[in-house]
Amino acid sequence: MLEDRVREWKTQFWREGLEAGMKKGRRQGLQKGRQEGRQEGSTAEARNILLRQLRRRFGEVPAEIETRLNGASREQLEDWIDRVYEVETVEAVFD
Repeated sequence: MLEDRVREWKTQFWREGLEAGMKKGRRQGLQKGRQEGRQEGSTAEARNILLRQLRRRFGEVPAEIETRLNGASREQLEDWIDRVYEVETVEAVFD
């Protein structure tokens, strides 16, 4: 009888531990997903701002530059945003 009760407790504690671990993992996953989503949104916003500035200053933007912008980090985009009004050509923004 005691042996059966000990087995039940072990099973119960194992289940509770597994459920707690799964909840913690889900919370961490959601938090990481939200953070990545904010970063991606922030990068997309910087890319859109830069494209708008480039078009206003230089006219149509070549496709290869748009491709380059799509692969750039937020930090790089911010550097280029700062350069738009300091240079004479669209290519010089990226030198």
